Amino acid sequence: MSPVHSFPATGFRIRRRHVSPTPAPLFPICPEAVSPNPLAGGLAPLTSPSGSSHGPNAGCPALMAGDAGLATAPATAGPRRTSTAAAPLVGIARLASISPAAESKRRSEERPEYFLLPVRSILNRCNSKRVPFEWTINPYRGCEFACKYCYARYTHEFMELDGLDFEKKIFVKQDAGALLRREVPEKYCKSGERPNLDHPEHIAIGSATDPYQPAEREYGVTRACLEELVQREGLSISITTKSNQVVRDVELLRRIAARSALYVNMTVTTLRPRLARWLEPRAPRPDLRLAALRLLREAGVPAGVLASPVLPGITDGAGELEALAQAAKDAGAAWFSSGILFLQPTSAKQFMPALREKFPRLAKQYEEWFGRYGHVPDDYRAAMRRRLSDIRKKFGYPDRPFSEMQTPVAAAQMSLALKVAG
Repeated sequence: MSPVHSFPATGFRIRRRHVSPTPAPLFPICPEAVSPNPLAGGLAPLTSPSGSSHGPNAGCPALMAGDAGLATAPATAGPRRTSTAAAPLVGIARLASISPAAESKRRSEERPEYFLLPVRSILNRCNSKRVPFEWTINPYRGCEFACKYCYARYTHEFMELDGLDFEKKIFVKQDAGALLRREVPEKYCKSGERPNLDHPEHIAIGSATDPYQPAEREYGVTRACLEELVQREGLSISITTKSNQVVRDVELLRRIAARSALYVNMTVTTLRPRLARWLEPRAPRPDLRLAALRLLREAGVPAGVLASPVLPGITDGAGELEALAQAAKDAGAAWFSSGILFLQPTSAKQFMPALREKFPRLAKQYEEWFGRYGHVPDDYRAAMRRRLSDIRKKFGYPDRPFSEMQTPVAAAQMSLALKVAG
């Protein structure tokens, strides 16, 4: 087990305050079980008419049903494609097949396998209209944190690997710094550099992997990328992580924030450590993440909390999001945002069996809600949107924290730290 969550957060304690309950429950009540419940029988596996999404751009969030360009293909089981079909491996699947094992100092039997992936690009275009960024940087493929709900499991299928190998086989992208040094001036556009572009294009670091997972200690791909980005100015960059390891780069992040717009999102799904361990088995505890957030804010780094995903009936209980917003405020969070669970087939293979064992009373509702389209009904989404708006008003968070991504960055010092701090 990685030591990233083995030690208590020195001097940091989550304040437990009474919060007024929300009006009506948004989902059937199902308290966390002390131990796993018996497996609920008679339930069909979660299915989707869209199947698994396959495509070249693994940095974008997976397509939802109804999105244009949705392609389908069966996933294979095992670390390498075993089919004897004549079709050769191409693209990222071919690169994965020739990736050599990476040396590691870790000797734990629980550690994943690491491979050196000879990628041709590190700055990848994302054309989805559902997200507020144009470019992604994912230093690794796969993530050791093993979050049961993780939508990014589908990215392993591009390499002809099973989505269940997402946390077992981690691919380390080679030469990321050198690639980024070349690609930023070739691909990236700042404000005014093309017609009708009045804001800098946004780069999201960690859209399909955690850039500060334990592998970063050994291979430093995220650090190499940041060392290139700090040489530029007028960029717009966000980092999303569940790891307190981000504080290692606090001075580098300060320098980036002085020259470009920077947003560090600390993902905290729940304040309950036992529930967090079930949902995100190898990620740092919630208190360690909030302690890291506090250190970032004390250093002047723009940072906030991403309470995502909200899991209906599990993390949306009366007062739970409100308590998380309060803890985030106590840690100095500059914003508080959230998103609701999106469960596509690849992720469902991991999540649904665990849900049926831990929360069997929720299984039928999840089948009805997520089985066809992968997401919750519109009325639940609308109710959660209103609730989040009320939370922001109550605790003084900006209403639309990421609208700043679409504003011009004309010179140094124009970062979110100056706009929403305090």
